[in-house]
Amino acid sequence: KSRSRLRPYAQSQCAQRQRRRMRANANLVIVGDKTKLVPYREEHVPRYHAWMADPAILEATASEPLSLEQEFDMQKTWRDDEDKCTFIVLDRALPGDTTDPHQAGMAGDVNLFFNEPEDKSVAEIEIMIAEPRSRRRGLAQEALRLMMAYAAESLGCRRFVAKIGQANVASLGLFRKLGFREFKRVEVFSEVHMKLEFAGDAAAALKTPMTFEPYDR
Repeated sequence: KSRSRLRPYAQSQCAQRQRRRMRANANLVIVGDKTKLVPYREEHVPRYHAWMADPAILEATASEPLSLEQEFDMQKTWRDDEDKCTFIVLDRALPGDTTDPHQAGMAGDVNLFFNEPEDKSVAEIEIMIAEPRSRRRGLAQEALRLMMAYAAESLGCRRFVAKIGQANVASLGLFRKLGFREFKRVEVFSEVHMKLEFAGDAAAALKTPMTFEPYDR
């Protein structure tokens, strides 16, 4: 993921409504069977920074290396950006290496980018499972389902777009399993663009049991 992908857009009434809803998720935890999605807070930055020191992850996410101080600044930028929605993915099966239940089992992140200034029902979606112990166990699929169900139900999203490198066979297969279909190729970036649209109850269509709880109690 590029950590500076989005361009600023003029604010519309739709964007202002979206911003209020985005702020509402700042204290939200989404609980699934295998994963928990928690808002990206300062306490997650050191572990996130350690992941992003891996050259393979930098290449896979089209990111630039940052210092720890820059990573803290980036977290604040993402937190305050009305056109992003970010959750840290927790692996519920990992042994806790901290007493904080919202840091234990950190495995990756899942993100939405609202790139269309005039249509906030469209969001680009992406997933990263950075923790090797959490890969190939269905966490990415569940985290994507939870994020889409939440975004459809609470943020009014109806179309999700994924931009995937042509050589990333695993990610292409993952999104196809979720029902995404290719609609465009961007050869200059070697990207495949895929989309998934919902007309009715997205949570039911995604067959995603989930519960909600507050981050700060």
